[in-house]
Amino acid sequence: MSKKDAAGKGAAGKDLAAIADALESIAKSLAAMSPAGRESAPTLGSADAYHWDAGSGSLQPVPKVSRVPFKLLRGIDDVSDILLQNTLQFARGFSANNALLWGARGMGKSSLVKAVHAHINASGETGLKRLILIEIAREDIEALPKLMRVIAREDARFIVFCDDLSFDKDETSYKSLKTILDGGLEGRPDNVLFYATSNRRHLMPRDMVENERSTAITPGEAVDEKVSLSDRFGLWLGFHNCDQPTYLAMIRGYCDEYGLDIDDDTLRARAIEWAATRGARSGRVAIQFVRNLAGEQGKAV
Repeated sequence: MSKKDAAGKGAAGKDLAAIADALESIAKSLAAMSPAGRESAPTLGSADAYHWDAGSGSLQPVPKVSRVPFKLLRGIDDVSDILLQNTLQFARGFSANNALLWGARGMGKSSLVKAVHAHINASGETGLKRLILIEIAREDIEALPKLMRVIAREDARFIVFCDDLSFDKDETSYKSLKTILDGGLEGRPDNVLFYATSNRRHLMPRDMVENERSTAITPGEAVDEKVSLSDRFGLWLGFHNCDQPTYLAMIRGYCDEYGLDIDDDTLRARAIEWAATRGARSGRVAIQFVRNLAGEQGKAV
């Protein structure tokens, strides 16, 4: 064999080796990008709350959750007890229901979910499973099945929480949620509950329901698919606007908890005036007033 032929074979061998290395690198990249590859990665750290990043397919820890202590939630005693009991059953490893918290704005729907989670984790009850709260954004609902596959293998119990959930006309992302809640081939993993809050009882605007019923050939069937989504929550917990005594009790409770010094008559007058300027009485209005009062007294709450 001539030196020229030998050199040609050597160059060809190097080219083949380079191609093989490139193909192996591509294969590894594709494996990492695939759902199976991403889902096999570690998902949990030491935090007890996470945000689901649908874009990267990962759980982002939330070091400090913005929450109100369970004992300070006033005017929602009945629904508080129901959600607490449901979540306790789940944390103990027993059966429990998905929950839809619906109703008036600012009355503590999302606050209750976060408060119940913290209350149970701080209870010190023996035998409780590790309870993790995962927040998923409304616009990421279509990625919910993927999240379920990620956490189904974990040795923990998960509350997947979506705040202010609702669907408008022509949206189809609700189908992903229906599949998870009930009826899908995979269904909901045993270690997962889904809690959602919404201002709408049926997760869709009333005028949309009425419009589709009035224009459809078969009115009932036109909205049954979307309305049936709310039926798949085992618990419907209604939140309603509070009366003045409840509103004032909320504020007094906050003031006592945070050590704000103000007499009852002055507090009452100022709190009523604050609510009047906002045209509403609610837990949100109450805590906003308390933050303003705390700032005046040189305190942070």
